[in-house]
Amino acid sequence: MAARIGGDRAMRWRKFVGGAFMLAFVAFYALIAMALAQSRPVQEASAWVQPIVYAILGLAWAPPLMPLVAWMQRGPKMRRGPGR
Repeated sequence: MAARIGGDRAMRWRKFVGGAFMLAFVAFYALIAMALAQSRPVQEASAWVQPIVYAILGLAWAPPLMPLVAWMQRGPKMRRGPGR
């Protein structure tokens, strides 16, 4: 049971660190996305292109964070003792 408690603690720590990084990344990305959305090429684009650009900018933050989410969800490594 002691191994499980240590594993739970490690997972909580991983989720805390990952969550803090995600918040920082999304805040930084939001600033970049807003700047790109207000750029001249996007503003002068046709009415058909603008929603596509906004949709791409609105969803582009997720793929870079997927490895981080997978790392956060990973369980503790199982240690094998002698004779196992």
